[in-house]
Amino acid sequence: MKHPNWNMGAKVTIDSSTLVNKGLEIIEAKWLFGVDIDKIKVLVHRQSIVHSMVEYVDNGIIAQLGAPDMRLPIQYALTYPNRLPMKGNELDFTKYSSLTFEEPDTDTFFALELAKRAGREGGILPTVFNSADEAAVELFLNGRISYLGIPESIQKAMESVKNIENPTLEQILETDKYARELVMKLN
Repeated sequence: MKHPNWNMGAKVTIDSSTLVNKGLEIIEAKWLFGVDIDKIKVLVHRQSIVHSMVEYVDNGIIAQLGAPDMRLPIQYALTYPNRLPMKGNELDFTKYSSLTFEEPDTDTFFALELAKRAGREGGILPTVFNSADEAAVELFLNGRISYLGIPESIQKAMESVKNIENPTLEQILETDKYARELVMKLN
């Protein structure tokens, strides 16, 4: 339950370690920036300094770097397009001798692949992915399922739902409830 770089709370810490958070982020990027899921690459960056990178058509890459916490990205999201001063959040490059990046282990942490599927297929599946994860994390935190039972629960929920291409708000709310109840029942 201890993130190496900051305290995010139990739910986000678990989602970070299972790669569910990265899955949710690629679904967000698809909708926020109109990027195809298969053009989004996820890397594990243990120093938590690089918060995002964008590769342009000329293969140039621009990265947003900041102190290893989420205050700056959150502030920028709230104040965009303005940038405001933030004291006590300076990045000292002399404390980091290198920045490393790794491919995620999607065999063990296959929730990322489930999120990609949900993002590709769209419709009601992103709702199922999120709702099933929330229920599964609650079960894990209460000692009712194993750590790796989280992505297994998400997968079972996604497999049990017929996708609705353009769901109504009512269908989204019904599916949210169904996915949560299903995960609780299965475990």
